[in-house]
Amino acid sequence: MNEAIRILRAEHHSLAAVLHGLRHLAHTAENPRVRPQFDVFRAMIRYVDEFPERLHHPKEDRFLFARLAERAPETIPLLDSLRAEHREGARRIRELERTLDQFERSWPHWSGPFAAAVEEYAEFHRRHMQREEREVLPAAERALNAEDWQAIEQAFAGNEDPIADLREQDLTKLFTRIVSIAPAPIGLGARWNSPPA
Repeated sequence: MNEAIRILRAEHHSLAAVLHGLRHLAHTAENPRVRPQFDVFRAMIRYVDEFPERLHHPKEDRFLFARLAERAPETIPLLDSLRAEHREGARRIRELERTLDQFERSWPHWSGPFAAAVEEYAEFHRRHMQREEREVLPAAERALNAEDWQAIEQAFAGNEDPIADLREQDLTKLFTRIVSIAPAPIGLGARWNSPPA
């Protein structure tokens, strides 16, 4: 496996881990006897927003998809569909933020649509990543040359994002923070307590 594909898959796995944790905690928080720590949700949603939506997806569009469209024009409809999903993902993040605010304001009386919004987003992203790994990466392996892969690898391996003003080391710190404050079994933080009766 070339290094660019390894990096892409590793980024997908990191995102999948955060989404798995977000799903688990959102369902846990549906129990009105469990006091959720909303800062954990905010950190996880921030990671999802800053990592795939502002860093990973723009690089896919600019480097992987653009080169693949050039070398294999038959993939353009697939790539256009995935680009549309990138835009849709950004809209869904705003919906997650909105439903989290609503949940926090109404807790403990009503969890609102937060868990459903998390579930929908996670499933949407799972299908999206699956299409990239099962359809785009094999097509790219067939069509792209060594120069293409080198450019893609440099784009994804660089510490500085050429599009957004983010550094990957900041996302590593955010991921570490999530692990340290999320309760077990997702992270190392204290379990969420039941509110006093």
